[in-house]
Amino acid sequence: MAVWALGINHHTAPLDLRGRFAFALDQIAPTLHGLRDSLSSASGRHPGVETAIISTCNRTEIYCAAEAPALDHTLDWLAHSGGVSPALLRSHSYSLENSLVARHAFRVASGLDSMVLGEAQILGQMKDAVRAAEGAGALGTTLNQLFQRSFAVAKEVRTSTDIGAHSISMAAAAVRLAGQLFEDLTKIRVLFVGAGEMIELCTTHFAAKTPQQITIANRTLERGEKLATRFGGEVMRLADLPDHLHEFDAVISCTASTLPIIGLGAVERALKKRRRRPIFMVDLAVPRDIEPEVKQLEDVYLYTVDDLASVVQTAQAHRQAAVAQAEAIIDAGVQSFVHWMELRSPAAQNGGVVPLIQQLNSQADEWRALEIARAKKRLAKGEDIETVLEALSRGLTQKMLHGTMAELRAGDAEARAQTAQAVSRLFLRSHSKNGL
Repeated sequence: MAVWALGINHHTAPLDLRGRFAFALDQIAPTLHGLRDSLSSASGRHPGVETAIISTCNRTEIYCAAEAPALDHTLDWLAHSGGVSPALLRSHSYSLENSLVARHAFRVASGLDSMVLGEAQILGQMKDAVRAAEGAGALGTTLNQLFQRSFAVAKEVRTSTDIGAHSISMAAAAVRLAGQLFEDLTKIRVLFVGAGEMIELCTTHFAAKTPQQITIANRTLERGEKLATRFGGEVMRLADLPDHLHEFDAVISCTASTLPIIGLGAVERALKKRRRRPIFMVDLAVPRDIEPEVKQLEDVYLYTVDDLASVVQTAQAHRQAAVAQAEAIIDAGVQSFVHWMELRSPAAQNGGVVPLIQQLNSQADEWRALEIARAKKRLAKGEDIETVLEALSRGLTQKMLHGTMAELRAGDAEARAQTAQAVSRLFLRSHSKNGL
């Protein structure tokens, strides 16, 4: 199987271009069906192609596995879905194959490729994307292995290094910027637009500063009320936002809308009612929730996800040692994945490695079944359980070592020496955490 990935992120593409390729979670399944159909029809490709899409504020990435790579076709399909030319997308994208795909996925899952170095939110977003791919029937053995190993590597990075110890989240950065504009955050009124995970995180950070008022505006009142209740806030229908925008000093927005929900005209009217008192606005949505022209208004301080980049990187120097540790963990994970891929290759199959592994597993299962059957008979006769367990373990050990012992006793001195080396390597080596 060949594995390839194509993507754009905050390193390679501007915000508005990323917005063209943002897929809401409920769009992933139908999008994957379209992608698989397109890849399957290209050059008579086998219909069993595996696909997954990760789409966040900072990236959209397509992961695929099939008998042969199809990077150009994947790029053409993505360009068409975003309504841009393949040439434009190519100039802002990156493409990877095989081990480089694994390395990239492991770094993304571990937070090493995020705007906020070491942030943990991307791991949850990747897991959501994998669940969506599984639900769409688009995930096969190869990509499943890739992502499960990504999650395992990310967990080890998180627990074994201080990669996230000094990170500044987008939410914390928004509070920091608001504090630079307003002398006292306890006197401001804050409006949160949306009720998703990012807004919940932002509300938590702002609530810690005890602002004068917290209001949640959302399309559905039920979800908005649930979040507002947690923070002693109020709730508002999204449709009522233009009439009440002037009441708020700070507006934080992050919805899944494909079009801006706060326009230039609405903000101009709000500023007029506020008698030119400034409004602090943060647009964390991709595509944008707030029209970009709003930034040109004299009394508006509008920040996007890209504008926050310099703020969230202030602790970068403190994390370099942790990054080096994380990269070493990722290197080991990549080597393990490549080895797994090699074992599944036609060469390995023809060379007898996989059949031999299958025979070993079959033989071990046979021995285990025999000893368990004997143990059950002895237990049925009323024998002491500790005695039965001791006999079971001894029986298994003798079966597993019988052939080895026979080889060590047989043959000439040279053959016995070679066997002894092999036995030492197989049975007497120390077992590390990543021994398999």
